[in-house]
Amino acid sequence: MNGDSKAFSGVAKLRAVDSAEIISLMDNSVDFLSTIEKEEVKQVRKWVTERRGAKWVAEHFLSPIAEHGFSLLIRVFSDGKTHCILYDTGSSPEGVITNANRMGLDLSEIESVVLSHGHYDHSGGLLATLKAIDKENLPIIVHEDMFKTRGTAEPNGTVRTLPEFPAEDRVKPAKYIRTKQPHTIADNAILVTGEIPRKTSFEQGLLQHKVFVDGKWQPDPLIRDDRALVFNVKQKGLVVLSGCAHAGIINTTRYAQQLTGVEGIYAIMGGFHLAGKDCETRIKPTVEQLKQLAPTILAPSHCTGWRGIFTLAKEMPKAFVWNSVGNLYGFQT
Repeated sequence: MNGDSKAFSGVAKLRAVDSAEIISLMDNSVDFLSTIEKEEVKQVRKWVTERRGAKWVAEHFLSPIAEHGFSLLIRVFSDGKTHCILYDTGSSPEGVITNANRMGLDLSEIESVVLSHGHYDHSGGLLATLKAIDKENLPIIVHEDMFKTRGTAEPNGTVRTLPEFPAEDRVKPAKYIRTKQPHTIADNAILVTGEIPRKTSFEQGLLQHKVFVDGKWQPDPLIRDDRALVFNVKQKGLVVLSGCAHAGIINTTRYAQQLTGVEGIYAIMGGFHLAGKDCETRIKPTVEQLKQLAPTILAPSHCTGWRGIFTLAKEMPKAFVWNSVGNLYGFQT
C-alpha cells in the first residue's frame, strides 16, 4: 500500500478538513443556464472566469461535454496543505481530458486516483487521464473484483459482456493499489470505504449483473467492488461521494457514519442507481431514509435516473442540487 494510505479497522480517526471543493468533471448532463440557489455551488463559466480571468475565457473557454459516465475532481484543504484526488474517469477515452482542458484545469496536481468500481462508465477514461497526469508510481486505488470478466443479462437470455478493466501493464508508470478494506488517503483526510455491508431490505444491487467464473456466467448482483469516498468538513459534517451506489446510497451513507463515528451528514453526491425497472422500485424507500439523514446538499447524478432525480427534487427541495458537468461545490467551515 502506498505511503499516504492507511488501512484501519473499527472507527476511523478521519482527519477533518477546513474546506473542500469538488468539480464535476463528467456526468450525464451539461446545464449552465438553470439557476442554482445554493451558495455552495457555482456553475462552470462563473468559476472559470474567477480563476482564469475574462481574457482566458474569451480566448479558450468552450462548453464541457456530457456522456453516460462519472468523474469528480476533489480538493481538500487543511492545516495549510492541499490534496487533490480524482474519483472515477468517465466512460469515453478522452471525455475527462477534454473537459479538464476546457475548464482550464491542471490534472498534474492529482496525487491519487480512486475508482468507485470497475464498470466502463467509471474507468473508460483511465488510460488517457493517467497519461495527462504523467506521474511515476501514481497510486490508483482499486478492488480485486474490478479485474473480473463481467456482463449484464439481456431480455433474450444472452449476456452482454462489459468492456474489460485495464490490466496492470497498461497503467504503468502508475500502479494499482488493491484493497477491499477501508483506508484513508490524502494524509488521512479522505476515506475510501472499502466493501460496503448490505443491510437495508430494498437495496438489492444490480439484479441482471453477471460474472464469468469457472467457464460460465454466474449471478453477481452485489458488485462487491462498489466503494465510496468520504471526508469530514469541520463544523459541517460528512460529505459522501458515490460513483453508482450499487451497494445502495443508504447502505453507503450509514456505513460512512459507522466507520467515522460522525453522525452529521453535510452532503451526499453522485450516482444513486435508481434507474431501470428493477431499481425504480427503490426510489420511495430511498427518499424516506434520505430525509432521515437530512443532508444540507443532495446532488444525485449519473445513474440515479430521471424518475429518482425528479422525486428527490420534489421531496427534498431545500437540499436538492441539479448536477451538471462543470458544477463546482465549495464546502467551508
